[in-house]
Amino acid sequence: MEYDYVIVGAGSAGCVLANRLSAQPGRRVLLLEAGGRDWHPFIHMPAGIAHLANNRRLNWNYTTEPEHGLLGRRLWWPRGKTLGGSSSINAMCYVRGVAADYDAWAQATGDARWSWPQVLPWFLLSENNSRGASPLHASNGPLCVSDLRHHNALSATLIEAGVSAGFGRNADFNGPAQAGFGFYQVTQREGVRCSTAVAYLRPAQTRSNLHVQTHALVERILIEQERATGVVLRRSGGQRVVRAGEIILAAGAINSPQLLMLSGIGPAGHLSTHGITPVIDLPGVGANLQDHLDICTLVGCTRDITYDKLNDVAVGWRYLRHRDGPGSSNIAESGGFVRSRLATDARCDIQFHFVPALLDDHGRHRLPGHGYTLHACYLHPRSRGSLRLRSADPSTPIAIHAGYLSDPEGHDLARMIEAAKLSRDLLAQPAFDPYRGKPVFPASAPTGDAEWAAFIRRKAETIYHPVGSCRMGTNHQAVVDSELRVRGMAGLRVVDASVMPALPSGNTNAAVVMIAERAAALLLG
Repeated sequence: MEYDYVIVGAGSAGCVLANRLSAQPGRRVLLLEAGGRDWHPFIHMPAGIAHLANNRRLNWNYTTEPEHGLLGRRLWWPRGKTLGGSSSINAMCYVRGVAADYDAWAQATGDARWSWPQVLPWFLLSENNSRGASPLHASNGPLCVSDLRHHNALSATLIEAGVSAGFGRNADFNGPAQAGFGFYQVTQREGVRCSTAVAYLRPAQTRSNLHVQTHALVERILIEQERATGVVLRRSGGQRVVRAGEIILAAGAINSPQLLMLSGIGPAGHLSTHGITPVIDLPGVGANLQDHLDICTLVGCTRDITYDKLNDVAVGWRYLRHRDGPGSSNIAESGGFVRSRLATDARCDIQFHFVPALLDDHGRHRLPGHGYTLHACYLHPRSRGSLRLRSADPSTPIAIHAGYLSDPEGHDLARMIEAAKLSRDLLAQPAFDPYRGKPVFPASAPTGDAEWAAFIRRKAETIYHPVGSCRMGTNHQAVVDSELRVRGMAGLRVVDASVMPALPSGNTNAAVVMIAERAAALLLG
């Protein structure tokens, strides 16, 4: 079989690419997805996120290697394994970051096209905001962005606490300023999750020039004379070859670098140890891995108003009839951005997500009683990790060395301590007086930075934002150039979170959609 484009991965970026590239009738496009179709009802009912954590059909369920900075703990890294990828299982918060993030990308790549004034139009091209159009928002794109149809009283209480703590109120984290507390806008359409599979892929699937294959695991890229010419995939127990004029990896920050390495593109010495013949020695493949580390503060609630013990039948019935109520909640309803006293530039450096329920170990460890949880993450970590093959077997997960808190100067740990202290101060505000029960985590107030550090090392987890493992740039560590072409290889690009030189100031999904919109335009000229 031959195509103009083969897209590997039908996730947040892959669905965007499939739509935009197949809009040209003369171009044949194949979209490959290792997971299945996004049929599960809990994908589309927003509050169903609480029931997706352990669903191995929809989730790659990765686990890191023992993390030295976190007492040797292995952290769980969920990633979407279905049409829509992680946009089908995430908390739907629509956050772009700030202008300075993208101006730094432009500097890192030497290409002004990645600066804020030039990426904003691609954000706007994707956006369909229920509030209408404005200089910073659009209302005619495929990706629906909406206000929540339902929120818990405790989520509003968090906003009041942020105001009384002196941080102010913010009705739009993607507006003129990011700082302050408010409700998140979410990728939903009339109370239903709007993943990129819903927004981009469904409208395009009637096109005869777009083919979608699920349960297709790509094992390696075919390379002939320094040009990518196709892929080898496994589907229904058999192996097959697909040829294409251009191969686009959109498999995410974990799987894209793994597939490059399996194909002989990566650190030559490392590939040789697994019996893989190096085709191009690119030491940056799998390097520069970064993620937002997150610390949760949990407090018991004196009133039975949390989401801990909802009547699932009643919630489901109301949602089916009206598409509102707790079933339409993204659970992480409110939050905020703060520029702490340790900030090193003008950007906010700490982000909060509030959950009106007791959330331990990503919700996999159910705690008794009622309570609420405040997530806090440091937005600009200096620590870097790496990805390395365990074997040359494509079905073997890659080894994830996240490198949390590994920066030698302790910069990240100091900021995480500050984030935890701010969480304590926010939850101590008078707004929470009518609801505050006993502390859960930490069970007693740490008395100094050493105890705060011990708490963080014992309890911190990912907030699901891995990026950077195929970074774009100009130095020897760059994997792709500013047009997302793999260095030294024709006919091969990477289009997903792995190309980000650095984390944006917030959730990563909106930025991935922007990257895919921009990449499609580059491919189409």
